[in-house]
Amino acid sequence: MSGILDQRTLLFLFSVISFSASVQSTKVLSEWKKCGDPECEKAMSRVQATTDYLGPDCRYLNFKTGEEIMVYSKLSRENENLWAGSKGKDFGYFPRDAVKVEEVLIGEEVEVLTKETDFLCLHEDKYTFE
Repeated sequence: MSGILDQRTLLFLFSVISFSASVQSTKVLSEWKKCGDPECEKAMSRVQATTDYLGPDCRYLNFKTGEEIMVYSKLSRENENLWAGSKGKDFGYFPRDAVKVEEVLIGEEVEVLTKETDFLCLHEDKYTFE
């Protein structure tokens, strides 16, 4: 009987920890972002990684020194240190101080409100709702 209770306790603790991690990984990082166009579809710049970076969760882009990244948006106002971009098929946020700008592709930035979907994880061509 105590073995069953121990398993239930462990399962409950695992569920609480998993839920906490899920809530954290869907947290809105900023209410505003800057883009190259109102739909944030145009690449703003091409940057090169100046350091290796491993993000804290699935919303972040991981890369190695020297890799090129296309930047599509920059969080603004309350969290200006994070940019969003792609490297191959991977897309995510990364700290702006981990890259150097190689080429600016737009003339003017547009500030727009973020959407809840801006902060969801994308796995295997589908959104993960946690």
